[in-house]
Amino acid sequence: MHEIVEQGPEGTLASRLFDYVIIFLVVTNVIAFLLETVPEIALAYGKPLEYFDLFSVMVFTVEYVLRIWTSVEFPYGQNEKPWKTRLKYALRPLQIIDLIVIIPFYLSFLFVIDLRVLRILRLFRLLKLTRYSLAMQSLILVISNERKALFGAVLLMLCLLLFASTGIYFAEHQAQPDVFGSIPMSMWWAISTLTTVGYGDVVPQTVLGKLFGGIVMMFGLGMFALPIGILATGFSHESNRRDFVVSWSLVAKVPMFSKLDANEIASLLPSLNSLTFEPGEVIVHKGEPANVMFFIAFGRVEVETENGPVFLSNGEHFGEMALLEHRTRNHTVRADTKCRLLALEAPDFDRLMRSKPELLETIRQTAAERKNKNQHEVDV
Repeated sequence: MHEIVEQGPEGTLASRLFDYVIIFLVVTNVIAFLLETVPEIALAYGKPLEYFDLFSVMVFTVEYVLRIWTSVEFPYGQNEKPWKTRLKYALRPLQIIDLIVIIPFYLSFLFVIDLRVLRILRLFRLLKLTRYSLAMQSLILVISNERKALFGAVLLMLCLLLFASTGIYFAEHQAQPDVFGSIPMSMWWAISTLTTVGYGDVVPQTVLGKLFGGIVMMFGLGMFALPIGILATGFSHESNRRDFVVSWSLVAKVPMFSKLDANEIASLLPSLNSLTFEPGEVIVHKGEPANVMFFIAFGRVEVETENGPVFLSNGEHFGEMALLEHRTRNHTVRADTKCRLLALEAPDFDRLMRSKPELLETIRQTAAERKNKNQHEVDV
């Protein structure tokens, strides 16, 4: 059950089907919420939409309970008491969102709640899609990581709001006491001006007010550029970190790089390109110029030789001999299964071999062992 409600080890069919059902239900709930606001549709299909909402709450409730119940199967929960593991899991942000989605429905049986509030809270169901979006999860993580900088930006925005409200009050309160009669009343103009919305319902009339308004507009442009810059930089760092972690895990699976230390692997990562090939897809063609060697992170490839196919799998590499001898490919290589390869271009290969002669010796030994084992040439 844990592998179904959470992502299975290989993305099992049951797990994917469960995810698709939940995603479909979330999307249709949002569509139903929008349609209920159309008087004609609400009058004609009010009851079916109400039953659909009840069905959705039941499904989301079962999903929530199953996630909490099976959370003890996570690795971090193996050495803790089950109730403690479930409590920690229930307090995670995604689980809190799941609880917010269903709790208003049950609270309506205990307390008198305005139906309009319940309808608005149904929009929180859209947040359940965060669980299935790495981009949304990254954005939430960025906001969490940059919360101190964002808090500072919010404080600056509040200071500017107070400064603008106070300034326009002293400049305009005598000329327009009905709209600038106090600093709190002036905040509406300050907000619409700092955000560059400019509704035009409240505008300064005095020369001093217009001059001050122009200054506030200039500050408003920079006010929102600051948090946007913080989020953009944080999102870029998080994306780079994810790419680095993925690439690191792929490199770690290649035995030839197992003796490299952390700094050497980090310097090697920018030179490696991660490529994915589907079963049957040709990776290299016989007779084409050799300009790259490949490391198999996972999967299996088939080398077409004169004496029959030769299969290479996780941790093995091919294409290195053609690079060393500066010749064309001897064999065609195609993906036998879906595989992930790390590609090392010729210039980077030459630099790596010059800086790490032991790697060159490892490549030669591996090629010789492979040749003796298969009793025929398999150098690509």
